[in-house]
Amino acid sequence: MFGLGIGELAVILVIVLIIFGAGKLPEIGEGLGRGIRNFRKAVKTPDEIDVTPQPGENPESSGEKKEEEPQA
Repeated sequence: MFGLGIGELAVILVIVLIIFGAGKLPEIGEGLGRGIRNFRKAVKTPDEIDVTPQPGENPESSGEKKEEEPQA
């Protein structure tokens, strides 16, 4: 697994415990798991965003203002 042995993983675990403390580890794991779950859910669902302009809507006046070039 990524070229890491048992010894390297143990050292990484000890460093993480020192930095975050034992109390924060469940919160960090929960947040990480929630993020991975949301990512997988977003990847599996098709895009539901409709980016086509509605009939009668001018795409140039959709809130974006074009910069006018100064005339000499």
